[in-house]
Amino acid sequence: MLLAEKLANWTYQLKYSDLTPEAIHEVKRRLIDSTATALGAYSSKAAQIARATALAVPLSKGGAAIFGTRQKTTPDLAAFCNGAHVRYLDYNDTYLSKEPAHPSDNIPATLAVAQATGATGKDFILATVIAYEIQCRLCDAASLRKHGWDHVTYGAYSTALGAGKLWKLKPPQLVHAEGLAGVCNIATRQTRTGQISMWKACAFSNAARGGVFAANLARQGFTGPHEIFEGPKGVFRMLTQAPFDVELGDKRKGYMINKTYIKFWPAEYHAQSAIDAALQLRKEIRARKQTADDIRDITIESFEAAVSIIGSEPEKWRPTSRETADHSMGYMVCAALYDGDVTKKTFEPKRFTDKKVLDLLDRTRIREAEDLNAGYPEGIPNRLIIMMKDGTRLERRVDFPRGHAGNPMTDDEVEHKFRTLARGVIGDKQQNAILKQAWTLDKARRVDDIWAFKV
Repeated sequence: MLLAEKLANWTYQLKYSDLTPEAIHEVKRRLIDSTATALGAYSSKAAQIARATALAVPLSKGGAAIFGTRQKTTPDLAAFCNGAHVRYLDYNDTYLSKEPAHPSDNIPATLAVAQATGATGKDFILATVIAYEIQCRLCDAASLRKHGWDHVTYGAYSTALGAGKLWKLKPPQLVHAEGLAGVCNIATRQTRTGQISMWKACAFSNAARGGVFAANLARQGFTGPHEIFEGPKGVFRMLTQAPFDVELGDKRKGYMINKTYIKFWPAEYHAQSAIDAALQLRKEIRARKQTADDIRDITIESFEAAVSIIGSEPEKWRPTSRETADHSMGYMVCAALYDGDVTKKTFEPKRFTDKKVLDLLDRTRIREAEDLNAGYPEGIPNRLIIMMKDGTRLERRVDFPRGHAGNPMTDDEVEHKFRTLARGVIGDKQQNAILKQAWTLDKARRVDDIWAFKV
């Protein structure tokens, strides 16, 4: 059996009754988390451009909500627009394996098609669990990053299959959707290399747009390239350079959504535990009646993926954009040591160009540690060593940052994150309504009004 056929058959056969209570509950949490990050990004230029693009293609009937408006557009454009909102702050969820992922990027796609098809809350939950499962299992199977390709390439398959489930595609149609989505949504890693641009917010949402579009074509009988994985010009030969297989979840084993992580800090995930370590050591420094001004130098020891992605390029030592700053582990550690927090304000130009922070960054080095490589990807091990000017040596290692599957955030913490990001964007009454809507998602007859509020 071809891999595309295996994924299609599993998608087609999975029913809501096959889901675990934990997976169902986690979809509700991720909807809240995604709404939070989208609200936090609402005024960003990237989100404004995405909204304008979607609003230029209005639909009076059917379609899907454009985030924060009462307007609708085509489901593929809604997936793109709303996905840019969810992703912009780099504050949505994460999964780390052979390939990294931000799997809640799938939610704008599954929600858009759920709205366009008049689906129930249970239908949306099922499609979202499927999309998470497909993307995370592909990430477990093979690295794209090491060959210069971007993780969003796998998102074309996950969104195509999630959308296909909502459109009630049969296995042969799902296989065609995979072929259509996969062959033309191959992204390079240049998105996350050097000086990082707005496109980081849209790389997955563009793949999602392609996945939804592919499923819609397949729904109408459009055929796609055969053997998208195994073919002579397919994924195995051209992208991963080796074949692979995937294991898929069931009620007994559980589902991948429960192995993914909610972000506690608005920062690239490999830095989450480094930020935790910095804030813990900051308390020690303050207890000694000292401040970050009294630090002589900092050594951050980490694992290969973290060093490569957020600690190895010269641009990370002098960020000139929010996108580069939130992918600079050294900068975020230094800012945390000075500020005692990492928030949206950490990534404003006046902060990442601050002379005192940059002076400390110049005295910071990042290096790979073999013992930490062994702890990844099961954990996110970072070790921070601070030498004070008086000769004192402080050290802290954190493996499981808050929000990791090994150290999960509570429902109350997820709600707190939501209210923090929603504050100043929507009022308390609207916040309460959104939370109630999410926690009762499995009882919803339709999901048309999700994200259809007016900011």
